Amino acid sequence: MAFAPEDPILERYFKGHKAAVTSVDFSPSAKRLASASWDTFLMLWDFKPQPKAFRYVGHKDVVTSVQFSPLGNLVASASRDRTVRLWIPDRKGKSSEFKAHTAPVRSVDFSCDGQFLATASEDKSIKVWNMYRQRFLYSLYRHTHWVCCAKFSADGRLIVSCSEDKTVKIWDTNNKLCINSFTDSEGFANFVSFNPSGTCIASAGSDHTVKLWDIRVNKLLQNYQVHSGAVNCLSFHPSGNYLITASSDGTLKILDLVEGRLIYTLQGHTGPVFAVSFSKGGQQFTSGGADAQILLWKTNFDEMSYKDLLKKNIKRLHFDAPPHLLDIYPRTAHHHDRKPDSVEINPKLEVVNLQTSDPLVVDVVSSDTSNSTTSHSAQPPLRIHGPPPSTKMDHPTATLSSQGIPTANEIPPDDSTPHFLNPVLGHPASISSTVSMEKKPEDKGNSIPFMAADGQRSIPMAVTDALEHIMEQLNVLTQTVSILEQRLTLTEDKLKDCLENQQKIYTREHRS
Repeated sequence: MAFAPEDPILERYFKGHKAAVTSVDFSPSAKRLASASWDTFLMLWDFKPQPKAFRYVGHKDVVTSVQFSPLGNLVASASRDRTVRLWIPDRKGKSSEFKAHTAPVRSVDFSCDGQFLATASEDKSIKVWNMYRQRFLYSLYRHTHWVCCAKFSADGRLIVSCSEDKTVKIWDTNNKLCINSFTDSEGFANFVSFNPSGTCIASAGSDHTVKLWDIRVNKLLQNYQVHSGAVNCLSFHPSGNYLITASSDGTLKILDLVEGRLIYTLQGHTGPVFAVSFSKGGQQFTSGGADAQILLWKTNFDEMSYKDLLKKNIKRLHFDAPPHLLDIYPRTAHHHDRKPDSVEINPKLEVVNLQTSDPLVVDVVSSDTSNSTTSHSAQPPLRIHGPPPSTKMDHPTATLSSQGIPTANEIPPDDSTPHFLNPVLGHPASISSTVSMEKKPEDKGNSIPFMAADGQRSIPMAVTDALEHIMEQLNVLTQTVSILEQRLTLTEDKLKDCLENQQKIYTREHRS
């Protein structure tokens, strides 16, 4: 079948990860892409003028989630090593490490103003952090099993979370309370997100379904059964009219939320697809999966007027029933069964001369692996400094490695966003500006001192070992405090329930 102008097309694919891709996200300008993988690396991809990739080394286990900050000057990542990291997306690899969760961290999400970060973990908690002061703020406990995902609403007033306890919960960030909960008896949600207007939430289910809930009336609006495998991720188009889903059945599906039906099935990955994300403007979307590839797609269908798109698709498709959900609030949820009523696109069969990208991959080793921020840390906070309006920002040039890696002037940050600085990281003795193509985390323990970019010697090995030992002890202390915090929260909840029960008994006896 020939492609129509409004059909999404595969522009290029990127190879660089050595294992499954777990998460993808566009920078605000859509000129860069961040990806996370089972290979323990975070990677940044520059699209123009030439494809270029930077592999950030720091996490010690699978990287489960990645996201750009709203300004694009930070990248947050979560890992099964129980940590969250904040990276400066440049060639120096500075990062700050958060340690408060006591189990693998599954997701990270910035609030729209960039002031807060929400993290979800298998320790059954959601934690919220202040980004400017680099401080832990509070935990949310109500889930009884692993928390898979947590997302802010557009206005930052609410957080939605999903868990393997088969619930989706809505939290109020002002009073830190769970204000609503949706329960699914068949499966649990792997991923959840607010629509752009913040009136609805969509969940990606392990039971192969995609569900759309209206949180204003607490009703299930749509229930799509279009996948033959678990749905792992989803992303709303900025218009709110479309939703794209990624599944273990190896496909991407594009759903028309206004008409309430499937309009496109996209193939291109080999094996399960774990991640998908629209760009901030909606002109592109990207996907990643078990084949370790990242596919970059052009949307196209959002360029046409909505009525014209409907007319064209109706002519090309054959479906048994009229479109669903002309009524916004149906009395019962429509079940959208899997029918051959969508346009199927397989770029491997249709696309000729597809752009492939195997860019030079530059390893960037974190220069702050021992600088952790915990829920009770007293270290100086990281600070964000913006240049004066008329001042052009200067970017320091890093030392070239023996492989001839390009200089920092060839790797501009995303637009002219503010720098993210840390007084502790800024000390010359604690920063290595040398970038190696084959540098690995275990290589940092080399007993031969190296030279920093300014010619000063690095910290002696004995001091490094002592600091690492101290950090290990602090990590144990942090985990202990976190467990005590959790137990205290549970105790407070039980005490509150007891007081409420006593109040009810007293009221009942008083009335009698």
